[in-house]
Amino acid sequence: MLAGACAALALPPLYLVPVLPVMLFVLLRFAESARSWRAAALYGFWFGLGLHTAGLYWLTNAILTRVDTFWWVVPIAAPGCALLLAPFAAVPAVLCRLAPSGWPRVLVFAGAWTFADMGRVFLFTGFPWNPLGSIWEWPGRAGDVLMQPASIVGVDGLTLFGVVAALGVWQGWRAIALVACAFVAWVGFGIWRLDSVRPVSFVNPVVVLVQGNVSESEKLARSDLVAVFQRYLDLTRQGMAQAQVRYPGRAIAFAWPETAFPGLLDEDTLDRQAIMRAGEGATYGLIGTLRDDGRGHWFNSVMAVDPRGAVAAAYDKSTLVPFGEYQPAFIPFNILPAQLTPGAGLKTWHLPGIGAVAPLVCYEVIFSGHVARRDARPDWLLNVTNDAWYGNSAGPRQHLASVRMRAVEEGLPIARAANTGISAAYGPTGHELGRLGWGVPGSLPIGLPSPLPPTVFARFGRLIPILLSLLCILAGIAMRPRKTSRLKNY
Repeated sequence: MLAGACAALALPPLYLVPVLPVMLFVLLRFAESARSWRAAALYGFWFGLGLHTAGLYWLTNAILTRVDTFWWVVPIAAPGCALLLAPFAAVPAVLCRLAPSGWPRVLVFAGAWTFADMGRVFLFTGFPWNPLGSIWEWPGRAGDVLMQPASIVGVDGLTLFGVVAALGVWQGWRAIALVACAFVAWVGFGIWRLDSVRPVSFVNPVVVLVQGNVSESEKLARSDLVAVFQRYLDLTRQGMAQAQVRYPGRAIAFAWPETAFPGLLDEDTLDRQAIMRAGEGATYGLIGTLRDDGRGHWFNSVMAVDPRGAVAAAYDKSTLVPFGEYQPAFIPFNILPAQLTPGAGLKTWHLPGIGAVAPLVCYEVIFSGHVARRDARPDWLLNVTNDAWYGNSAGPRQHLASVRMRAVEEGLPIARAANTGISAAYGPTGHELGRLGWGVPGSLPIGLPSPLPPTVFARFGRLIPILLSLLCILAGIAMRPRKTSRLKNY
């Protein structure tokens, strides 16, 4: 469990990658020396419990926003979530025992780890948070280079390589040299791709990211909704003025974060018109809001409002957060004050002037291979979120790392408007275009670059890392140690 907790240091935002080979080696040693497969599974479970408890410690902050009601959940929030995720780490600990020691066992372990990790999308509505592939999302140019293979194999493919490399370095000097050569090739591919990819002709709009910095206690209390609304109007005016000076002649859209509008936007014509007056000159306002269908169903939505104040398009969040936005049916008592209803699925808006945009609400962006429809490829991605729940912790930064990875996988620029931060935009190769830091109100206009042609991953999705993982497992099981001659034994 301690080894698993230490392994979490390799994840964003610390990126202490050198600890990962040591901690995975500890798990592998325990697994292969276990007396039975049950004991090996238990070792993997404890490792997973430590990894996810440390990696998701920030979940406790969400409970603290309503500590008067849910005080009893405080000590079990992160460990409880980790308890559900820990069994996935038991899978490689068991399966690696099917292969001989050395490289065969390394391959089986890495393939099983990746395959099991990908299975986390089937846990309730899915929680593929903190895949080990995110250890390569280093800040700056280095991260831009190291992330480029995700355009082919996705973040899960990066996980596979990371685990193979982390355990491969323990297989002798030849193995170290092999891993080093593979890493050089990796870096070479990243540099080549950054210098060679060419965008398609469509020019994406300027997006003004509006960050109101409304604390979660303010949102829950709903004590001064007019002041919150006025804050967003003022920031929108400021951002639009900057955008029109910096990017004359380009289409502009402004984006408000998840549930930024403190009411029901589709039912409030006057407020929609007030928003578009504040955003005068914008082609559309993209606003996070709640929606009530009048039949007792509530949706977490984002709406596109045109210059006249009419709702031109709407998207209802289709993948809800378990225990946050809905309560799994197996829980016999109520732990949520209200539950949301999932929407119909991913959408691509085709909006004149700003092109085709795929809206994503909050944690929908963490689902590799499931952020854009293949039959209606967008020109850019929009993510609206409210990370105020998690405070100034690793949580919002890990969330932001997922946003960056989706840009590389899909070859699409992405704009992210976050209530308390971090609001940012990335180009289609994952290069950061600008950001608003945590905990500051502000607005930031960013001219989004053109999309790239569909990447290999955008065409085939998670099929590629699935096949690679299965290939590693089968190759490792099929490999047999060389037989020594009788003469040598004598």
